Amino acid sequence: MSEPKNPKDLKEKSAINSADELFVSSFDLHANNRRRFLQGMSALSILAMPGLSFSADKLPTDKVNTTKLAVTDTEVIVGQLHSSTGTMAISETGSIQAEQLAIDQINAMGGILGRKIKVIKEDGASDWPTFAEKAKKLLINDHCAAVFGCWTSASRKAVLPVFEKENGLLYYPTFYEGLEQSKNVFYTGQEATQQIIYSLDWAKKEKKAKTFFLIGSDYIWPRTSMKIARKHVENFQKGTIVGEEYYPLGSTNFGSLMNKIKLQKPDCIYAAVVGGSNVAFYKALKAAGITGAKQLLVTLAVTEDEMTGVGGDNFAGFYSSMKYFQSLTNDNNKKFVAAFKAKYGKNSVIGDVTQAGYLGPWLWKAACEKANSFDVDKVVAASPGIELKMAPEGYVKLDENHHLWSKSRIAMGMPDGTFKIVSESPSLIKPDPFPKGYQ
Repeated sequence: MSEPKNPKDLKEKSAINSADELFVSSFDLHANNRRRFLQGMSALSILAMPGLSFSADKLPTDKVNTTKLAVTDTEVIVGQLHSSTGTMAISETGSIQAEQLAIDQINAMGGILGRKIKVIKEDGASDWPTFAEKAKKLLINDHCAAVFGCWTSASRKAVLPVFEKENGLLYYPTFYEGLEQSKNVFYTGQEATQQIIYSLDWAKKEKKAKTFFLIGSDYIWPRTSMKIARKHVENFQKGTIVGEEYYPLGSTNFGSLMNKIKLQKPDCIYAAVVGGSNVAFYKALKAAGITGAKQLLVTLAVTEDEMTGVGGDNFAGFYSSMKYFQSLTNDNNKKFVAAFKAKYGKNSVIGDVTQAGYLGPWLWKAACEKANSFDVDKVVAASPGIELKMAPEGYVKLDENHHLWSKSRIAMGMPDGTFKIVSESPSLIKPDPFPKGYQ
């Protein structure tokens, strides 16, 4: 796949002013810390930043909102639509937290176009029809200017017709199978060429893997991802798929699967088990004697968020393919991690989708300020080419196809539940949601 030159060599076209490249990184906005927050804010030079120059006087509401969105002279309403209950809550809670952190930081800088962001939170409850119902509420009843949400591809597919019909705006944070592009969605996670193909090539080159056993939860993302994986292994790597199994969301019974794995002896277990099922899956592997010391396993769906349930001792030695890990040492990430832990506790963890969720409000802010409007069509038109130099994962850029140019990484799980990065793409990978030969 083609890749751009090093980001340092790219012509700077950022729509983000210098204010957006800073973090309000050390303030807990909980009520019991309100006094400390206000004291800190009074001392910050950030109050004089150009990002605060927008006002309702200079940008009247009838100019920045011509489509009857929930925008007043003082606030703009957005929605959050994630699973805070059900089997997917283990994965989606981090996104809820990171999106709120970004919104709090943006509000502390003065908001967007002189307006503070107000959030309406809805629970998709790990149920796809519920996601569609809540999406209608947020767009039709609440007139949200943007929505940050969904995790599974099933939930995204459920709400997509709603967003396209009502001309809403969704920022979707999860790595996914690709094969989709919508005017009304911005995808801040990886698509297949950035995650699946990169990790399979790593397994072949670095671990000499030739035979693969594919395992996933039974819904659209794992099945489509494994279809892409099979085509890449068989058609491009000339390798062999020795098994392929799927299990219902929330499944905890993997006993028979362990026997099949032992029988086939694959060079690599390639996994896309999601949500709470990960806990039972990795415990079953360990109980069966299938450990990182003996077996190569690469997963597309275990981040620091899932590790809180899986446990480092059950995942140690296995590998995860993501674009972000909390252990990244760049300055952006250090500030982000510090801010996240200040707000949610020192023991909180940050996974790939959590970080991608954090990018959504910042990308929306940049596009609104570039367009001088909250109108969806104008925000969409202003979005291609936007760069985030303050992204915790490092520099990213929004492509015309509404996906992000970003790096790919492989990391090994450690006994303490952290990840050690062992591979990183040398430069940003151009998103290609419709790769030739994989559809």
